Amino acid sequence: MANELQVRLAVADEAGIIAEIIRQAFGPLENDYTPESFAVVTPPPDEVARRFGEGPIWVVLKNGKIVATVSAVPEPEWLYIRSMAVSPAAQGLGVGGKLLEAVEAYAIEKGFDRLFLYTTNFSDSAIRLYERNGFELNRFTTAEEWFGTAGRAMEKKIGRNIKQNVVGS
Repeated sequence: MANELQVRLAVADEAGIIAEIIRQAFGPLENDYTPESFAVVTPPPDEVARRFGEGPIWVVLKNGKIVATVSAVPEPEWLYIRSMAVSPAAQGLGVGGKLLEAVEAYAIEKGFDRLFLYTTNFSDSAIRLYERNGFELNRFTTAEEWFGTAGRAMEKKIGRNIKQNVVGS
């Protein structure tokens, strides 16, 4: 099945389908979020379109149909990963790992040495995915920090830091 998956940069015309994929992925967890945090997690198409100006957005196609997305925002300290979403029909196929590989390759190419993301404490499958892909807990976040929904900040050291850590071990 992996050969049916294609990862590529998204284009602004795909903002509507990207917003729909995000809503499909996070919809089953809606009751675990506050209304305010769910609204932020599931941006409407116009907000997704605006985000194209902030950094790259990737999609995964399965048999030519978009089934997943992730975006990244360059920040001074790291490359911030947000809006990682896989449609329920494509979950469990390794799609999330492919998205993280694309983001990491971009980060290394652009000279970043860390990836950073937020997730919720109740997103067990996402936490497992991130941990399998080398992310570690940075800190727990409080509900007050993020629209009433507590979570965790996670990061992964990449590029130069990895080489230095191996040499310095």
